[in-house]
Amino acid sequence: MADKIKHAGNLAGYSVLVTGGGTGIGTGCAAELAADGAAVTICGRRREILEAAAEKITEVAGFGGSVRVVTGDVTVEEDVARIVSASLETTGKLDGCIANAGGGGMLMGYEAMDTEEFLRVLNLNIIGTMLCIKYTLPHMIKAGGGSFVGMSSLAGHVTHPWMGAYPVSKAGIEAMIKNAADENGAHMVRFNAIRPGFVATEIMEGIPRESEVYDSYIANTPLGDVAVPDDIGHLARFLVGPESRWITGQCIGVDGGHSLRRGPDFTSFKA
Repeated sequence: MADKIKHAGNLAGYSVLVTGGGTGIGTGCAAELAADGAAVTICGRRREILEAAAEKITEVAGFGGSVRVVTGDVTVEEDVARIVSASLETTGKLDGCIANAGGGGMLMGYEAMDTEEFLRVLNLNIIGTMLCIKYTLPHMIKAGGGSFVGMSSLAGHVTHPWMGAYPVSKAGIEAMIKNAADENGAHMVRFNAIRPGFVATEIMEGIPRESEVYDSYIANTPLGDVAVPDDIGHLARFLVGPESRWITGQCIGVDGGHSLRRGPDFTSFKA
């Protein structure tokens, strides 16, 4: 478990949208934001998952922080427009967005790649992030500034063989974040990305702890362990908050030093 952080209420009055907020990293980010006083909106496709996460987030909310849920799919433009509109209802404005929703696909070499699967992952990660920028940016400009945080990965800049579209899509997110930061500095809207390594989430439970794949993560991580969602949430809270006012266009690793070495070996999982 990550050490507990003492919150100071620095996000009281902030309104922040967290996509993919019902599980894992998304829930960790939303909990950190709400604990520091933010009015958080979490979205995802399954209401029951979101509501269960909201109960956990409510337990740690402080300084007037709150959480609400909205269902929708970040790859559907009409859904994103509706989700963003709903996120304005609590405070009438939007100060930040954590574009966390995303995912991977089949493990295979490019010579055997299923084209539709490749496009699905690109659509989820790249188009989903783009739509979040498209619909949140005008509101952050209207508010006089804001912070957009994209969710990249260690895979966005360290090779992850057999992962197909996933590394490509995460690198694409990083390029988009840097360009958006350059375009919107004049509006005082900041864009940064987080690069998690292995995080102990529901989706990563599919990697047995007694396996070559898991061992390859640990062997290539100087701190010799894996992260928990709170570790990512701490950075997300900082990047949304006023303390990071002079940080934009950056892609920041939260990986225990894994990026100093080499990516994991998924050969045993290859299709």
